[in-house]
Amino acid sequence: MRRFDLVLMGLKNLFRRKTRTILTVLGVIIGTAAIVVMVSLGLGMNESFDQQIKQMGNLNIINVTRYKNTAEGMMISTETKPIVLDDKAVAQIRAINGISAVTPIMNSYGKLVSGKYLTFCSIYGVDSKFMEKFDYKISEGRLLQEGDTDSIVIGGNIPQNFYNPKNAYRTMSQTSPVKIMTDKMQLTFDMNYGEKQQQGTGGDDTNKKPAKLYKVKAAGILIPSNGNGNDDRDYSIFMDIKNLQKLIKESTRAQQSQGQNQGMFGMPSSTDNGYERLMVMVEDLDDVDSVQKQIDKMGYGTNSLGDNRKAMQKQSQTLRYVLGGLGALSLLISALGITNTMIMSIYERTREIGVMKVLGCEMNNIKQLFLFESGVIGLFGGIIGIILSYIASFIVNTVGINILGSGGQNMGMNMGMGMRMGMGGMDQTSSKISVIPPWLALFAVAFAIFIGLVSGYSPAKRAMKLSALEAIKSE
Repeated sequence: MRRFDLVLMGLKNLFRRKTRTILTVLGVIIGTAAIVVMVSLGLGMNESFDQQIKQMGNLNIINVTRYKNTAEGMMISTETKPIVLDDKAVAQIRAINGISAVTPIMNSYGKLVSGKYLTFCSIYGVDSKFMEKFDYKISEGRLLQEGDTDSIVIGGNIPQNFYNPKNAYRTMSQTSPVKIMTDKMQLTFDMNYGEKQQQGTGGDDTNKKPAKLYKVKAAGILIPSNGNGNDDRDYSIFMDIKNLQKLIKESTRAQQSQGQNQGMFGMPSSTDNGYERLMVMVEDLDDVDSVQKQIDKMGYGTNSLGDNRKAMQKQSQTLRYVLGGLGALSLLISALGITNTMIMSIYERTREIGVMKVLGCEMNNIKQLFLFESGVIGLFGGIIGIILSYIASFIVNTVGINILGSGGQNMGMNMGMGMRMGMGGMDQTSSKISVIPPWLALFAVAFAIFIGLVSGYSPAKRAMKLSALEAIKSE
């Protein structure tokens, strides 16, 4: 039998009993749509997790610290052999394959001063020649470059934080009172600089020398974060780490010579114990886990946003398996309908099968005919099921996101900024509840066809075993 004749005969047989065929296809449609929608919800959750973590920072960055991770997840200092993060450690880590940049980090606190205005700020020392590698986005100016000494890059929210300490009332404004890129600015580590000293709290300050001020100039301003208010970079300034070390040593000597309280200053008391931490940029996201393990084996402590990402992925993966299993169950139930349809077709076409055998039709052709019919049922059901899945996904993403978004915002107001893990704490323009990637659609159609073929295999074998003479005699 020619393939064309086999296909034509199979389609005619399906349309001969339209109602039964439509009902059988409907079962496959429901099963396919169920499994796709269920899995898409798990994928949507996984995508939401990734977006939440990306708002916290770059997934390719690993922080190397002076503390080791324990099996319980706690961070403790190693007492037997203290970890020192020095230039030797930087060179050792930089030699690992897959790393694009390593920068030491030093943190301090101070005040940025411009004329009569000033603001508190965190101060981060970084390797200026690698700053552009670490996902810093500039809204104005440029990032630090090799050779920058007195240049600084300013966080996106600092310009609005400048205030006049002589004013009794301090109010936040959308416009900065200071022209960041052009006005002269200075930096001091004295946290009491410019503030009015209350009587009875400062003691006798007649011998106190004026606070040391260091001239700095703005190289650029960072783009503010996504508005969640949790990014420390928005309220920090960045400068070359060697220059920061120099300024800290000078301020430390000045502090010690005056015998002043260290609490007045935002700097660490010593810089002789190496860097506070290192920041490592990995080229490929897939290599982050392996690179982190290599650094752990060197004896350093590590942490990254990927640690949180892996925990979230395990949760979403478990949910996908559960939801996918429920969807697959409905598709397997529809397989029983296909089997029933094909068995009924054998009973109705017993004489036809006998005639085909008498006329010399090969056994494989009979099997192929029944497998083709069951496969077509799976194909039609799978395609229509995918179409319905996309429609359902669109409805969920357009209607459901508004409901969850308002609920997430209310939750955020009640639980605070630190607990904004619902949809309301995310960028609703990009987040989705249901995600159907192309591979899921193709897999669903292929699985529906496979279910159809498996369901039709037993009836096809049964048709092959029918006796030709008995089949012809059948009424």
